[in-house]
Amino acid sequence: MTGNEERLTRSFYERDPLMVTKELLGRYIVRETGRGKIVGKIVETEAYIGPDDKGSHTFNNKKTKRTRVQYQERGLAYVFSIYGKNFCFCIVVGKDHEPAAALIRAVEPITGIELMKKNRTIKTGKIKDLTNGPSKFCQAFNITAKDYGIDLCGDDSLYLTKGEPADETSISRSPRINIDYAEEWKDKKWRFYITGNKFVSK
Repeated sequence: MTGNEERLTRSFYERDPLMVTKELLGRYIVRETGRGKIVGKIVETEAYIGPDDKGSHTFNNKKTKRTRVQYQERGLAYVFSIYGKNFCFCIVVGKDHEPAAALIRAVEPITGIELMKKNRTIKTGKIKDLTNGPSKFCQAFNITAKDYGIDLCGDDSLYLTKGEPADETSISRSPRINIDYAEEWKDKKWRFYITGNKFVSK
């Protein structure tokens, strides 16, 4: 594994949500399994900041069984399902107990590519299509509902390292994707990605 292998500490996540979401770019996410290690470099993220953000699951301070983790410690995993079967992976960020999350939309495979393919039941195909979307990434890393609430600062099976922090000049931003329901909040440029990286979602 290349890049700085030092793990990110809780203080990294306990800052302004937009800043954290942007500075996740270039960091490595690591999944340790009995079959080997999977590593990916984060290349695309989105911020969701309740309670004012109409795109957030915690809009109007909505607190449910699904969203409760966003009101807890920073650096916990917020995993939710879409369409009843696919999953998305977020990290709880921001000020303590104020709901906010950074969605990991895409990663660049670094280590364990063959294992990622097995997890996605793909034998061939283009590597760039392996993890270039939030659900593809979760499938490749075998992230499911069982990972909800995992402490990324203390768990040894799923964590983030300093990796290769993206330079400010290499970062682009745009409105978030597929949240037309968020009305005027859909235009917030809270999506960040590494410019020109082929693993950014389509």
